[in-house]
Amino acid sequence: MTNLDILADQYLNYLMIEKGLSEKTLEFYESDLTRYFNFLQNNAIKNIAEADSTVILKHLIDLKKENLSAKSRARHLVALRGFYKFLLQKKIIDNNPAKLIDLPKTGLKLPDVLSVDEIKRILEIPDTSNAKGIRNAAMLELLYAAGLRVSELINIKIININTEACFVKVFGKGSKERIVPIGQYARDKIEFYIRAARPELLKTNVSKYLFVARAGKPMTRQGFWKLLRKYALKTGIVKNVTPHSLRHSFATHLLEGGADLRAVQVMLGHVDISTTQIYTHVARDHLIKMHKKYHPRG
Repeated sequence: MTNLDILADQYLNYLMIEKGLSEKTLEFYESDLTRYFNFLQNNAIKNIAEADSTVILKHLIDLKKENLSAKSRARHLVALRGFYKFLLQKKIIDNNPAKLIDLPKTGLKLPDVLSVDEIKRILEIPDTSNAKGIRNAAMLELLYAAGLRVSELINIKIININTEACFVKVFGKGSKERIVPIGQYARDKIEFYIRAARPELLKTNVSKYLFVARAGKPMTRQGFWKLLRKYALKTGIVKNVTPHSLRHSFATHLLEGGADLRAVQVMLGHVDISTTQIYTHVARDHLIKMHKKYHPRG
């Protein structure tokens, strides 16, 4: 192993043990570092301390020439920033050259935000005369009530839901735990599901997961995507409706209602508030409309 490979291994171990990053995220970081190390090797740079901001910038320019998207280049730079920060903490280098470089503009576009009426139409469409429909209604309600990622929704265990206190314990990215309130609509549908549908779906099986499919197995991401797409088509909504659409709608509706950005950040499970701030332009448009409508000189 080269010296760079050893440093990369130490950094990835740090991310896994100290930061609790998922295996998939670690694979992305490893891929980005390998690509960067190949660039250094091709440019006869053997010591990491020799790579200054100019070297990193040239690398990013080369990635752009290779038609790597702005989003991928931004993620690549984030990986390098973290790596250099780690080396700085270990006193292997004296400064972080990646810190001086701005992230490429990604042209970030939020998924379609559904109106409150559109959300209501989707949440009310499942046929609750059968066990699967009752389960689906509860899943949709909880997804929107707590602003969950679909991976978080399908991995909720029965012990993670507290309908009496109206909250759910969620394990997000990097296995980070957060508590999110769910409201009475979600509480009522979940209680009805647990009482009237879950035993029927389980039959003789046992499961630690809240939402179950065949043979007591947890619902899959693909399974939930399919049912949401089916319901969206039935409502006639022309927007591109995905599980993430409900999460974005959750955040937008809270901000439009006057919720504090920091509170929304905590409920979404964002580590950095700058990630949550992508919603503020949506809420800002709403405030401008409200000002024009209600202010005497709007």
